[in-house]
Formats: sequence, structure tokens, C-alpha cells
Amino acid sequence: MHTLEQLRAGALSGVQRLQMRGGLTEFPREIFDLADSLEILDLSGNALSSLPDDLPRLRKLRIIFCSDNQFTELPAVLGACPALTMVGFKANKIRTVPPASLPAQLRWLVLTDNLIEELPAELGERPALQKLMLAGNRLRALPAGMAQLHRLELLRIAANQLTEFPAWLPALPRLTWLAYAGNPFCEQREVAMTGTPSAAIGWEQLELKQKLGEGASGVIHRADYMHDGATEDVAVKLFKGAMTSDGSPLCEMAACIGAGAHPNLIPVLGHLERHPDGAHGLVMSLIDPDFINLAGPPSLESCTRDVYDAGKRFDLASTLEIAHGIASAAARLHQRGIMHGDLYGHNIMHCGQGRTLLGDFGAASFYDPASPEALPLQRLEVRAFGFLLDELAERCDATAAAEPALARLRQLRDACLHASSAARPLFDDIETQLRTLKQD
Repeated sequence: MHTLEQLRAGALSGVQRLQMRGGLTEFPREIFDLADSLEILDLSGNALSSLPDDLPRLRKLRIIFCSDNQFTELPAVLGACPALTMVGFKANKIRTVPPASLPAQLRWLVLTDNLIEELPAELGERPALQKLMLAGNRLRALPAGMAQLHRLELLRIAANQLTEFPAWLPALPRLTWLAYAGNPFCEQREVAMTGTPSAAIGWEQLELKQKLGEGASGVIHRADYMHDGATEDVAVKLFKGAMTSDGSPLCEMAACIGAGAHPNLIPVLGHLERHPDGAHGLVMSLIDPDFINLAGPPSLESCTRDVYDAGKRFDLASTLEIAHGIASAAARLHQRGIMHGDLYGHNIMHCGQGRTLLGDFGAASFYDPASPEALPLQRLEVRAFGFLLDELAERCDATAAAEPALARLRQLRDACLHASSAARPLFDDIETQLRTLKQD
């Protein structure tokens, strides 16, 4: 974090990344003194409502974050910044997105949790766009021109006012991670899923212990669960109730419950009732501390691809075990009409023997398995699995004798990443192929 005093004193000369928070109401003009070096500007968490007309003087600026401010319009001056590729204005009061505000080289746009009712048709004229986050707005439709976004890989349109599923979405050749829950067109399916039976666990039966972790949608605590005369160690996830980048935490809770029991999913013991503040929550089995995340989330540079530790390696047996476990879990979800929406290595936990658990249902969406869009939606997620296979194969240490098996794994990867969605296998078939590969 940097301060205005440092900036004015010239102590930040030459910095490439500047982060300033703390009640700014106007854009500090001293930032222009950094024009020869500044590439990333983070002014989130202030009280800004406008940007200066001469912002393009920051000619090297690639990334700008202005989340949690007071903007009512996405500043048109952004589109004039010559090097700008990433724009993040989450949690403002934005109602209007002028066509001029969209940089020509736009790659990543975050407008989550605003008041946007309509997007400009020109959004479909940004061919480099890979990541588009629009959850928690008031959109009633998407511009038809978005069907031309052939590089778009991640799309978040959950918690809007869309009355129809955009039929052209599954035809986007690179779309891989999609979240659309919380819209009127899928309300009926979500109500049915929310009604999935789940044990009710009273707040008075729980004694919270230390915090285990915190994500966008909630906080996870270790807890004692008193029932049937015994005490059980569990994990309790308390949902924050606010909009996340993926959508509504309530949809996440419905997906966790609706998924049911599976050896590669974290067991849900029940939903929370009678919290003193009315908070929603889930009580889950406590994960063995030997489990760790398979990867880290995408970086600003990788955009849509996970980041792995440099020394991360697997033997062939572990590689196949991880792949088979996740394929089996995904097949289970699809059978139940649930699309995970965020099938990534950073949402997979594994132990040294290859046993895996697929978690984080924050981007989950629901569909009718008998509907026309069911298979195209499933094949979007298959593409995500193809990237996972690519990452596993790249880090697999296979002996010469095991090389034929690794070659078959790569063939499956290629099938999952096929440019034609209709040519990709479904998870039932993928799971069968991987089970056979494990046994051979």
C-alpha cells in the first residue's frame, strides 16, 4: 500500500504498480509523475466518482482497478488509454457503460455488483476479450454482438435480470467457465434445487473454533458439532450474504447440497439454522490437513489459467488418480443438472496419493438435464477439464514404460479441448476412459 505523502515526496519514482486507498475523493495529479513507469494502478476502496480527461498520459498503464468507489458511469476516458487491457470497477454504482469506455485491446473486464441494465453493442467488437465479469447487475439481455467474442473464456452473468438463456453462448468456441445462476430464466430450476433435502443443524449445536480460511463468499471455521451425545470435529462455512464475483452465495449453498454424496466432493452434513444474525451456512466434514490446493488461481498475467508451484510434479499413478476423481465428481454434478462453473486446479484439493476433492461451488449454475442446452453446457465444462489434463500431463514424471499411458492421456486432453464443442466427449465417457487407463 502506498500513501499520498510518499507520492508527493517523490518517493515512488519509477514504480510499476501503485496502490492507494483511504478516502480519496479526487484523482491525485501527482500520479502523472509516474507516467514513464506505471503499469498497474489500484485506486480501489476510495470515494472517487471520476477520472481525469488526460488519463491517457499514463501511456504504459495496462491495468486499472477502481472497485469500491462512487462511479455511476464507466469513465469514457478509459477507452483512450493506449496500453490498457484490464479494467476492474467492481462494487460501484455504475448504471452506464459508454462505448467509448472500452479499450481497443480489452482483455479482462470486471463490472460485478453495479446497477447496469444494458451493455453497449460495441462490447462485441473487442476481439481480445477473455474474461468478462458481470454478476450482480440488472442486465435484461446481452448484446447479440457478443457472439463474436471468439476468445472469451470466462463469463460471469449470475444474479442479473436475464429472462432468457442466451442461446448463442454455448457456441462461443473458447467459452470454458460460465456462471449464470440467479436469473429469472433459471429460477424454477434453482427453486427445485434449493428444496433438495438436507439435515438442519442448529447454531446451538455448534461451538466455533479457529478460522480455517476465507473466500469471496464466506468464512470457514473449525467447530465442535454436538449431536447424539457425542462431539464431532467439523468445518462450518458462514456465507457473507453479499454478492461475489461469481454470483449469489445462496446459489452456492444450493449446489453444495444438491450435489449429494460423492467420494470426490467434500461431504455436507447439513445446513445451518437459527443463527443469531440470520446468516446462512453449511456444516461440512473436516478435511484432512494433508490435503492441499492443486494450484494457485490465475494471475494478472495468466488471466484464465491457473498458476502452479514451480516444482509441482506428479507420478503417473497420482496424475491418473487426480484426473479420474475429478471426472467422476463432474459426471455426478452433470447427472444432477449442476454445472460447477469454476472447474480449476485451484478449486481442487489433493493429498500425496492423488486422492482429490472438488470444492468451491460459488460459480455453480443449474440446468435441466433433459433440456436442449444441457449437452452444450456440459461440453463447456469438459473444455475446462481439458485444461486440467493439460496441466497434469505437463507436470507428470512418467517412466519410459508408462509413456504409452501418458500419450493416451494427452489424446483425451486433445479431445476435451476440441475446437468443435459437439466433438468433445461427455464426463461419463471421460470417467470410463480414465478408469480403464488406471487399470491397464
